[in-house]
Amino acid sequence: MGMTFRVSIVIPTYNNAQYLKTAIDSVLAQSYGNIELIVLDDGSTDGTTEILREYGTAFKWNSHANIGQSATLNKGWASATGEIFSYLSADDALLPRAVQDAVDFLNGNDSCILTYCDYDLINEYSQKIRTVQTPEFDYWDMVVRLICQPGPGVFFRRSVFEKIGGWDERLRQIPDLDYWIRLGIHGPFKHIPSVGALYRVHEESQTFAKADYRGAQEPVEVIKRFYAQQNGMPDRIRGDSKRSLSNAYLMSARLHIRSNRSLPGARNIFYAFRLHPLGMVEPRTIKLLINALLSRSFYKLWYRIGRKT
Repeated sequence: MGMTFRVSIVIPTYNNAQYLKTAIDSVLAQSYGNIELIVLDDGSTDGTTEILREYGTAFKWNSHANIGQSATLNKGWASATGEIFSYLSADDALLPRAVQDAVDFLNGNDSCILTYCDYDLINEYSQKIRTVQTPEFDYWDMVVRLICQPGPGVFFRRSVFEKIGGWDERLRQIPDLDYWIRLGIHGPFKHIPSVGALYRVHEESQTFAKADYRGAQEPVEVIKRFYAQQNGMPDRIRGDSKRSLSNAYLMSARLHIRSNRSLPGARNIFYAFRLHPLGMVEPRTIKLLINALLSRSFYKLWYRIGRKT
């Protein structure tokens, strides 16, 4: 029998009172018993504190002045006591066996440092839109193609957190991708091929939010910094630095275009082409650029209607 790990789950919340109870209750309803739940209110003004008071001492929580998601997560993890760390956005939820499935795998696979699962997209009314089957872990894909394989329902070892620290508090747009890239150099991730989480899309979510100029440039900054600072990088990834940076420019271009900044978007597409011309004819690139050109209203409609599965 494996170890009974303590799992620390941090929920950072900012003005998500409408969905917060669903997120909290999904953690309290886990089939796995040894869970430390920490809910941190990042300066909400929508009645979040009143909701948290209703739970009494069922879990740890406190409120602080607004410092941002990354800093709030880091604060939670710094106070956590578990051997396994996780986080849950306040508008998402876990399915009942999510923690148990992650612990079961980590118990039997000492080299694995992180697990992630498939998840269902849901709308603001908690209606299912579709199931997202996440890809198998490939570190090259994550660094070079910027495919963020982990989504909601991530669990990782405290020991790796202690090596590299927490999320980069300077980032607002892609702190998760940046973290998984830095974490992944220390060991493999494992895809658990079952639905373990619910990812909510709504008009106030990050999916629909416009990125400011700095936020849209984050993919380029993240990749430049990673290649400049990272030691022990696999040769294959080191040799594809230009391709990786090209894809970062394309990701930034999409964020600019979707935020109605055509000129910076076009400029980033030019930089991407100059670094890796062949990448511009790849199906994924074409799809990404078409996606960027879709109006935000059409994008919202797609998510709202979805397809029932």
